[in-house]
Amino acid sequence: MHQLSEPAILYFGTPVVLISTLNEDGSANLAPMSSVFWLGWRGVLGLAAPSQTTQNLLRTGQCVLNLPSVDLVDAVNRLALTTGSDPVPAGKLHKGYRTERNKFGLAGLTPVPAETVAPPRVQECPVQLEAVLEATHGLGEADDAIRGRLLTLEVRIQRVHLAESILLAGHPNRVDPDKWRPLIMSFQHFYGLGSRIHDSTLAQIPEALYRSPDIDRARTAMELIGS
Repeated sequence: MHQLSEPAILYFGTPVVLISTLNEDGSANLAPMSSVFWLGWRGVLGLAAPSQTTQNLLRTGQCVLNLPSVDLVDAVNRLALTTGSDPVPAGKLHKGYRTERNKFGLAGLTPVPAETVAPPRVQECPVQLEAVLEATHGLGEADDAIRGRLLTLEVRIQRVHLAESILLAGHPNRVDPDKWRPLIMSFQHFYGLGSRIHDSTLAQIPEALYRSPDIDRARTAMELIGS
């Protein structure tokens, strides 16, 4: 039996992402978030408009989406309730956030240079996606109480770095889902994936059939840089 319910949030479980961006002074900002999904080589991020990450991304048009494994949960948790904004935005202040400029140092993570964007990658994360901003959309634009508070940002991936430990044997362009153990957030708590529970009919479709034109675009751009 079901009953009517009004949960304050509808976060039923998505991967945790550490977004690295550059502050106005050129220093690196690192922020955890989990309102994200991917279609091909495009990602859609849901972020609060006043946050430092959002403002950095709008200003520079660049970021790296670093996906931590379950092994990095302690590092991610150390970033909770921190913001690169100074002063702390009102919406975060009453939740207990504090300003922290050295996010990498606090988390105990290592910044390494990206190839196509200025923000650094997180060395310890098995998945690192270099991305550029393609479009921005306001959420709840028709509602006076919500307008201007939340944004969805479309980013285009232009470089993918994968740890060898999560690749399918003999296939450098495929992730082995039995090896990849992403950190998942569900209703503000951390979880990991269990073992595979059933064969998937969709998995019978070759992954190459989903190949996005953005992959060729990214490769061509890199070849032009190297020429």
